Amino acid sequence: MKIQFHRLNHIQLCIPLNEESKAREFYCELLGLEEIEKPEYLKKNGGFWLKIADIELHIGAEDQVNTSKRHPAFEVKDLAQIENQLRNKGIKIKNDPPLPHFNRFSFYDPFNNRIELLEKIE
Repeated sequence: MKIQFHRLNHIQLCIPLNEESKAREFYCELLGLEEIEKPEYLKKNGGFWLKIADIELHIGAEDQVNTSKRHPAFEVKDLAQIENQLRNKGIKIKNDPPLPHFNRFSFYDPFNNRIELLEKIE
């Protein structure tokens, strides 16, 4: 059987339990993402959901949040401007070497989740 994938539906990043207000401040206020309704039966688990481009970013809450190199990567426009804005806000930036046809960098949320941004070189 060959699975016929349609598109990416969502990505989940994790934060420590009871840190939703700090996460909302970062994701909604600083990054400007729109919070969307999380199903009622999942609200008891903590966290919240966001809309980002044509997918969802789920912020989950759990006991242990471990750092690793796993991360989502989002293609954007005006990469240099975004990087300057994040640096001016004191956000931790990781300078990633360019990939073929892309400039990129990563930044970290307050919980040390890495998020990569890429811009196609035209």
